Amino acid sequence: MHIGISLGDITGIGPEVTLKALAAESTSDPTCYLLIGDADHLRQLNQKLGLDLPLTDFSARNASERFSIINPLPEPLPADLTPGSPAAAHAAVAWLTEGAQRCLHGELDALVTAPVSKETIIRAGVSFVGQTEFLSQLAGTSRTIMMLLGHDDRGRWLRVALATTHVPLRLVAELLSQEKIELAIELAAQACRNLGLPRARVAVCGLNPHAGEGGEIGDEEIKVVTPAVDAARQKNPDVTGPLAADSLFYHAFKGEFDAVVAMYHDQGLCPLKMIGFESGVNWTLGLPFIRTSPDHGTAYDIAGQNRANPSSMSAAIKLAKQLARTRLTNPAKFGS
Repeated sequence: MHIGISLGDITGIGPEVTLKALAAESTSDPTCYLLIGDADHLRQLNQKLGLDLPLTDFSARNASERFSIINPLPEPLPADLTPGSPAAAHAAVAWLTEGAQRCLHGELDALVTAPVSKETIIRAGVSFVGQTEFLSQLAGTSRTIMMLLGHDDRGRWLRVALATTHVPLRLVAELLSQEKIELAIELAAQACRNLGLPRARVAVCGLNPHAGEGGEIGDEEIKVVTPAVDAARQKNPDVTGPLAADSLFYHAFKGEFDAVVAMYHDQGLCPLKMIGFESGVNWTLGLPFIRTSPDHGTAYDIAGQNRANPSSMSAAIKLAKQLARTRLTNPAKFGS
């Protein structure tokens, strides 16, 4: 099994959490990891952290090496880049592209993406909404959904799919559509099956407080959300909603639902990060390949200080391996 890891913004904590997470992997694990980034920087960081990972330069002849590095850029990056530099931003996009292309060509079984800074990439002159949207465009699909999943220290899970992602709050209502909500429900249910859960009980949030109070506090539930739930229920009777988000997450956390569909970014991610900040994983549903990432940013303020917690990256790698293994062993039942 071959897992690619694009190293994200090299001036952030992506390389550090990647190396730390890989160092914690079992030595008996036969997985091969392709690190997509700057080799000189990685080797220096590997030595600085005292991890002693056996990093080798990738070639077709040594594709079975456990930890190999490839850099699609013609020249290595300067050693003294400042946080958020344009050079680091352009490199992050190139590494992300390389990983996606190798997945699309069947050379990798999954891609894990380290954090990038959307603001830095945009300021460097690249049109960029987020890694999810960028990968969707590369793959030629718009039928993708962002799912975040994580658990607390007692193993209680939340799995949250988002009907809208990186959009201003004032635009959420007009950007919501029955089609988008149906897609989020469909892919959330498929994600439950891909995870091997016994059921796919999907609860759908309302947009407004108290799920609109029968149209008294907004009518999006009546006009958009309920028709989507009714249509989805024709395929999966375990779909429920729209429900008031303030109580729905309580019941999902107690295990009464397997996944939640939230209407907008913070509606879903605030409760998820509350219970699983260190274990949270971002999983892009609907791509023709497996993609996961840690649920945190570049953390420029602690980069290079050996202070970054690799837990979320470890969780992202473990999920990518779990999904890839399932897909390899049972491709007919594994949905995109």
